[in-house]
Amino acid sequence: MELWILFGTFTFLLLIGTPVAFCLGTASFATIVYLGLPPVVVFQRLNSGVSVFALMAIPFFIFAGELMVRGDIARRLVALAESMVGHFHGGLGQVNISASLLFGGISGSAAADASAIGGLMIPQMKERGYDVDYGVNITVTSAIIALMIPPSHNMIIYSISAGGKISIADLFTAGILPGIVLGLSLMVAAWYVAKKRNYPTETFKGWGNVGRIFINSAPGLMLILIIFGGVRSGIFTASESSCIAVVYAIFVTVLVYRFLDWEGFFAAAMAAVRTTAMVLMVIGCAASFGWLLAYLRVPAELVNFMRQLSDNPYVILLLMNVVLLILGTFMDMSPLIVICTPIFLPVATAFGIDPVHFGVILILNLGIGLCTPPVGSVLFVGCAVGKISVWETVRTIGPFYLAAFATLMLATYIPALSLSLPALFH
Repeated sequence: MELWILFGTFTFLLLIGTPVAFCLGTASFATIVYLGLPPVVVFQRLNSGVSVFALMAIPFFIFAGELMVRGDIARRLVALAESMVGHFHGGLGQVNISASLLFGGISGSAAADASAIGGLMIPQMKERGYDVDYGVNITVTSAIIALMIPPSHNMIIYSISAGGKISIADLFTAGILPGIVLGLSLMVAAWYVAKKRNYPTETFKGWGNVGRIFINSAPGLMLILIIFGGVRSGIFTASESSCIAVVYAIFVTVLVYRFLDWEGFFAAAMAAVRTTAMVLMVIGCAASFGWLLAYLRVPAELVNFMRQLSDNPYVILLLMNVVLLILGTFMDMSPLIVICTPIFLPVATAFGIDPVHFGVILILNLGIGLCTPPVGSVLFVGCAVGKISVWETVRTIGPFYLAAFATLMLATYIPALSLSLPALFH
């Protein structure tokens, strides 16, 4: 009965449009009251959920990304991508994906990527004869890359949801190859659709032009090296890295590029505060929800249930992927990470799956959910930027979904794709 109250209350509130954080908190409170436990437990678990020092990295990484969005970094990275891959078939589509790969390593946010890169690329693609749905499809699906590569704050949330025992440095490293493979898969899909629709190519202006634009973009790109190199080498922690990222972002955008003014700085600060407040509220309420799941022995029961279905880890991985893909269409990513990690990670480890490998699968899987209706937040951002309906976008997004799903299967069934790079640093 307890589980019916927990999940029933949560589902009902979600269906009537209640914000996810309040769905989680209210469902937890109702279940605690039914169990006869002190109601203060909900608030204790909420407080302990956000009172984790490693979470300090999230607001600073978000702030650094906002500063970069408003500091002319995105435009320079788009120019660099265009100089390198603009001459491929469907050139601006390839530029869009490549720019997302570069910008994702700076912002760590799929929504910021879709907004910044989409805002620059979609109008250009319209002007040069590309259909709007093509531009939005590419913008939305390539934004997932930002979730896979450093400084993905969702990797930090996963590590904390797993009890803080999984190295954030290993997670940052593990997502790099799958992120690159996702980018390449999307480029193949973009090439296929572009050829089918007979889109134009851009003129290659030579490697000298590439070199000049690279030098112009280098100060922004250095942030990727600072974040990843510093954390991976052990010079500083992820939390320290996030603070350094903010200082460096201000230095580049104010003193080097001289583009960020006071108005842009305050806008970036306010956007970072709003996003951080939403993320931490969800994490705190989801911590209460997750504690109740553990208290009611849901993970242990799920392990037993899975063992009855199959002893084959490949089958178990497929089943978990299917469940996560379905959940991802109805809920946002941060609460799902906090809720699903305590449930599915014990199942994964019981079947011999490395926690770092499972983290990559989880993040990529839920990232695809951000691009699918009815609650795909990145999908809505892309449609808003492109001024196109969700239906018009989803009607032609199939090849890009297929590319993302193929990458998910590769990441799922080829552990070396995620684990080979972290192994090099041990």
